[in-house]
Amino acid sequence: MTTTVSLRRLELARAATEPALAAEIKALFRRGAVPDRRVREGARAILDSVKAGGDAAIRNANAKFGGGRADGSLLVSKAEMDAARDALPPRIRAGLEQMIQNIRRFAETELPQTRTTTVVPGVEIERRWVPLARVGVYAPGGSAAYPSSLLMGVVPARVAGVGTIVVASPADADGAINATLLGAAGLVGVDVFIVAGGAQAVGAMAYGLPDAAVEPVDRIVGPGNAWVTAAKLEVFGECGIDLPAGPSEVMVVADATSDPAHVASDLLSQAEHGPDSPALLVTWDAAFATRVEVELAAQLATAARRSILERSLAAGALVVLARGRDEALAFVNSYAPEHLSVVVDDAEEAVARLVNAGSLFVGPYAPESAGDYASGANHVLPTGGLARSCGALSTESYGKFIQVQRISRDGLASIRDAVEAISEAEGLIAHKRAVELRFEGES
Repeated sequence: MTTTVSLRRLELARAATEPALAAEIKALFRRGAVPDRRVREGARAILDSVKAGGDAAIRNANAKFGGGRADGSLLVSKAEMDAARDALPPRIRAGLEQMIQNIRRFAETELPQTRTTTVVPGVEIERRWVPLARVGVYAPGGSAAYPSSLLMGVVPARVAGVGTIVVASPADADGAINATLLGAAGLVGVDVFIVAGGAQAVGAMAYGLPDAAVEPVDRIVGPGNAWVTAAKLEVFGECGIDLPAGPSEVMVVADATSDPAHVASDLLSQAEHGPDSPALLVTWDAAFATRVEVELAAQLATAARRSILERSLAAGALVVLARGRDEALAFVNSYAPEHLSVVVDDAEEAVARLVNAGSLFVGPYAPESAGDYASGANHVLPTGGLARSCGALSTESYGKFIQVQRISRDGLASIRDAVEAISEAEGLIAHKRAVELRFEGES
């Protein structure tokens, strides 16, 4: 007897006649990446204490919520990072170094350029690219340490030319920092490493560590849990952020031409993040969906983290059955997933129509895990539907453009009437006067 995993199915054809199903689909599209109000309020309280209490408040938060070192120290020395780098097992170090090389190679293609435009003769505008002075990178640590996220945050910052890179990451329950994560920090020459997690880590980067002479950063990037996301939203305005990032998501759009074993493995690889990580299969072939469920059961039987995967599939896995290719692709665009695997016939035609996704993985040999680690693309991606308006973390995230306007007398004369007329229409007479007086006394 064949064993299967029965995933909940959502049949799009029924939405027109079943209001409850239509409402469920709408909720999927507008799910959001922002934590609920209680988490926002809790993060705000922690940040208020950090802003007022500095280093001592961060130690207290680490002791209360976890993430601090056993000895209470907040900073990792450069010597510790270098020692961890030198102690990396050869195979892991080689993997990290290849990852760094590939991320750097792609990030260099994203480096913005300064450009100057002559709008009209005598009016010249320079759009000047300037890297940020100080950037904070949150790297998940503790029981779920991700050296890969540290590299995804730090390497593009180096390419952009950021002056000082501050990393914040928590220790585990025993007060120890993950050795591979610390070694990765040594490989890329992190300038400041703060040992803290959650909202207090964001506060440490946003407000600095007065006692340790660590200055506030200009922008905070990187993924984290709901508390990190909430804290990033709270400090926005006092410093910049990349985007609010919710739980990891995976969507696979597939048809009968794809291998159900590959599809099942891709769903499991992202479901492994936890029960709050959605895993969706979108297809227009119900029989193919059943074959994927059979493969899920087979792979779960020998999976190293079976209990986590089973809980995740039960909580967030879904088969979306469309009536055809067009409806399936329209659903994908409306959902705007973080990770999207495209394994359908004529995949490039489908890719050309898919405009809302954080990162696309095309074809049978492009698993999401390749992008998580070594393809060179950044894995810090928009979640919760933000892929409708946001893209991946990139080199551009670590700088800004300054407008430099150079205007000659003739240039100002050519736009004078427009400036004076519109400023007068808006009732801003001092604006008009600032132009007029430059031409007084001239014939």
